[in-house]
Amino acid sequence: MSSSSSHEIVLTSSPDGPIIAYDASSGALLAHFTGTQTPRQGLTLVGNNILIAASHISSATASGSIHLYNWWSSTVFHHLPLPEPVAPLIASLDGFYLFAGGLSGNIHVLSLPSASGNELKAFPAHHSPVSCLKISDDGSLLISGGDDGTIVVIPISQLIGASSSTDENTSNFILHRFVAHADSVTAITCGIGLCNSTIIISCSLDCTCKFWNLLLGTHLRTVEFPCTVFGVALDPTESEFYVAGSEGFIYKGTMKVESKQLVSQGLQLVKWAQKHGGAIMSLVMMNEGQNLISAAEDGSVWVWETVTGQVIMALQNEMVSISHMVVATGRGARMGGSGSNESTGNWGLGLSGTGRELSLQVKQTQEMEDMLTVVAKDRSKAIDMLESAIEMYERLLELILKEAKKGTSNGGE
Repeated sequence: MSSSSSHEIVLTSSPDGPIIAYDASSGALLAHFTGTQTPRQGLTLVGNNILIAASHISSATASGSIHLYNWWSSTVFHHLPLPEPVAPLIASLDGFYLFAGGLSGNIHVLSLPSASGNELKAFPAHHSPVSCLKISDDGSLLISGGDDGTIVVIPISQLIGASSSTDENTSNFILHRFVAHADSVTAITCGIGLCNSTIIISCSLDCTCKFWNLLLGTHLRTVEFPCTVFGVALDPTESEFYVAGSEGFIYKGTMKVESKQLVSQGLQLVKWAQKHGGAIMSLVMMNEGQNLISAAEDGSVWVWETVTGQVIMALQNEMVSISHMVVATGRGARMGGSGSNESTGNWGLGLSGTGRELSLQVKQTQEMEDMLTVVAKDRSKAIDMLESAIEMYERLLELILKEAKKGTSNGGE
């Protein structure tokens, strides 16, 4: 693997234990982030990799929340409570909003910085639990999949600007809602540039991947597999796609096929030889498409060479199970799609003194933490000012009433 990938950090989550960070070039374990039990799809990066966000479901109370981490501390620095357990989690490209998919079918919207869950909005997107979330590459659309097999496409600007979270007219700003699969939608990815008839690829427990025109919401193509599918990744050139099989194999397919007969016969698919010991839960492209990384339910994390389809490295992993995986790069987080092999100099991901903790844009992260504190103080100050204003108006009203009574009394004399 190219040495350029040394600037990529792999993060895996688990329903049973900590979030673990690895050096993508050496496979070495870099850090643990403790205190979170993360369900599937419940890990994301916020604000150009400034923060780590993870869905958490309490084993004691089954309550849901989101935990925020910075890169130099292994413990949760901020806790955002939610009214229900959530699983899929994703952040807007600017890092100002978090979207979480709930068991009720609602998508919860949180504004960052936020000192509490008071900034929460809930949008009824599905009639069953939200199973996956994706943001279009231009950052304008939120795409969600549900256990009911539906896909919903929502303009983020309208979702954020909605005055109410449960009004009946919320469906008015949905761009598309359609039944995509016969079973739960497990993952969604999409191409680049909405103006070029961008496609989205969805995969499902119904053993299919389907291709859709994002703008029109129309079906383009179906590819069938011999097993359920949990993840899909698209290479940077959008010429090939990779699918995570529940039996532990990776399947490679071409975006363009010569004939419908090849599609129906499944001859456009290549099954890579090496097999994980459990279902593959997540796939991410790295190193500008030269490498693919896979994380499986059995805790194995492998780096592949895409040209040969061979495993070139196994990451050291201490977890028995993995629920999700993301990769931090110099150009931001990628949960499927292209990585970066350039050292752009706009961030620093490196080891601190002991080699067990990471440092990433320390100043920016500290600023966000400070903003969270300021928000809480500003709210308290605003309440105090409001109480003072009310007290002042009450006194003023008393004076007015006294003057009015005097005037009435004098007039009677």
